[in-house]
Amino acid sequence: MLVHKLRVKSLILEMNRMPLMKIGDFYPSYNQDSEFSDLKHFDVYAQDDKVGSVHDILVDSETGRLRYFAVDTGFWVFGKKVLLPVGRTSIDHSDRKIYATSMTKNQVESLPNYDELEEIDYDYEEQVRGIYRSDATMGTATLPTYDRDSYRYDYDSDLYDYKDQNQDSLKLYEERLIANKRREKTGEVSIGKHVETETQSVAVPVEKERIVIERSTPTSQSAAPGEARFQEGEVAHMDLYEETPDIHKEAFVREEVRVRKEIEQDTAMAEETVRREELDIDSEGRPAVEKR
Repeated sequence: MLVHKLRVKSLILEMNRMPLMKIGDFYPSYNQDSEFSDLKHFDVYAQDDKVGSVHDILVDSETGRLRYFAVDTGFWVFGKKVLLPVGRTSIDHSDRKIYATSMTKNQVESLPNYDELEEIDYDYEEQVRGIYRSDATMGTATLPTYDRDSYRYDYDSDLYDYKDQNQDSLKLYEERLIANKRREKTGEVSIGKHVETETQSVAVPVEKERIVIERSTPTSQSAAPGEARFQEGEVAHMDLYEETPDIHKEAFVREEVRVRKEIEQDTAMAEETVRREELDIDSEGRPAVEKR
């Protein structure tokens, strides 16, 4: 989890060009399980005189290594806060003291004031480094040629190499399998429609009327008196009807098709060989070794 947070913070800070972070922001649980948890509020001494106390600790946002102690000088220089490179210190854990191996009042007065609300950029650090480099211990050493894009802290190893005389450490690493998943498109399905034609036949029975004229000879051929009236233009009328087929096309919904998808659950298994470092203790004589 800590490694993951480190990578995320490194990417963000690289974009913002902020190489330094407060240790509490970089490593929120440092108070409980960090080897530097007890360094805050240590008293700071220079030339056997107390010059202030540790106000905060600044670490490299990419590596997590200590870079500066933010020292509150109290009344030594009007309550000014300045940065002290960790390579210019020695730490006494038993007395809770940090000794500045080379720090003078003139340097503190020349150093830029540390404001924890302001961003510490390359120009600010160069101003700090320039004042400590001017120390006589630098001699005539020639610094590598660099600019804000190519500078590395190991160019000033005497300023940033942290050496705790009371302890040393060895980091043990292990590999872990990290299971993640990503969503990939494996295909697609589209549905459409087209028109097909066919010839159909349909039979419709129809009726039509026709006239049938029947002529017959009556059985009685005589007419009653006055029945026979001889008139021209007398007719018998009858209408004729017939059915004609009415055939046309109508559209009907034959079928309805819906498309949906379902999620099937499966478990993907992976097997890999991982490595882990174990501690080997090699001792001579009869040293008192306590494992914690």
